[in-house]
Amino acid sequence: MDTMGKLLIIFTFSLCLCFLVALLYVFYKYWWIPYRIQLIMNSQGIRGMETTKKLRVMPHVYSWINKYGKSYLSWNGVRPQLVITDPEIVKENMIPAVVVSVETMLEKWKGREGKEMEVFQEFTLLTSEVISRTAFSSSYLEGEKIFDLLTKLSLIASRNVFKTRLPIISRFWKSSDEIELDKLAKMIYDSVMKIVKKREEIVTGEVDSFGNDFLGLLVNSYHDLDENKKLSIQDLVDESKTFYFAGQETTNFLLAWTILLLAVHTDWQEKARREVIEIIGKGNPNSEGIAKLKTITMIINETLRFYPPATGTIRKVEREVRLGKLVLPIDLEVNIRIHDPDLWGDDVHLIKPERFAEGISKATNYNAAAFFPLDWDHDLVLE
Repeated sequence: MDTMGKLLIIFTFSLCLCFLVALLYVFYKYWWIPYRIQLIMNSQGIRGMETTKKLRVMPHVYSWINKYGKSYLSWNGVRPQLVITDPEIVKENMIPAVVVSVETMLEKWKGREGKEMEVFQEFTLLTSEVISRTAFSSSYLEGEKIFDLLTKLSLIASRNVFKTRLPIISRFWKSSDEIELDKLAKMIYDSVMKIVKKREEIVTGEVDSFGNDFLGLLVNSYHDLDENKKLSIQDLVDESKTFYFAGQETTNFLLAWTILLLAVHTDWQEKARREVIEIIGKGNPNSEGIAKLKTITMIINETLRFYPPATGTIRKVEREVRLGKLVLPIDLEVNIRIHDPDLWGDDVHLIKPERFAEGISKATNYNAAAFFPLDWDHDLVLE
């Protein structure tokens, strides 16, 4: 057999071996892991729906609770989640920036009185500017650029969240979305480092001399002499992305839903207006006055309860752990969401800010763990 024939045999064998490895990987990840987790949870009395490919439309959570109980097994494709709705298992430098940004927005709105506006987009610009100013101070324009890049990155990542990368093959071939994600990640990294370099240029040689805004705190940590406390370059970039994107998104959604609910419930709109005029007056708000706005706080809490930016708390099990009476296997995702009439009352589906008149504990029937609209210890890192 000539050399060409031998090379052809070797190439064919290698191709078949790669295909076999990929097939075994798909079998292991998409059949064995879901099957194993299903067996473990079933043996502990946790039932749930079968793994499904229908990912775009989420069935009504209450029908799942009625069918499977307050804790049940759910699936995102082949990714298992233990959904927990039982609370027994779950046991001033920013104000000036906000004032300036809101004044700018309202001044622009004066010329559009009586006209229809897309307030969600307006609030996107508002929250972007506020966070840029508070996080990056004089570098807020660069901060806004980072936000724009993060928004694009998030949109692409969200439409690929359930797509699977095949082993070996994915190392040599990337989709157009993956190429674009790498490009955006590099641009975000470069933009953050550009801001960091500018901040480092104003160093005075003193300890902790990089400023007391968010960026300054990060740069101080990056230059910390204690290796146990020191941030790496990647940590610094990731923390910037987390603060900017997570903070902007949650605040934006809260503002939009609050305005909508006030527009529908004009009685509460009038109560809120009277309270602001009585406590704040016609001047700019301050921390002391804001703390006294009881009606506004009730409205915000009810908005967060009804339309929470984070609809559930999701954590992935990295090693086998015990949660209450349950033993959770590795690779299981735990999804905690609590919207139970036993806690909130039979009017759980109605907008009633007065439920928070005596605080969160009273509103939740003294199960404060049932109210976590912004997620506990929320950790969002966009790669």
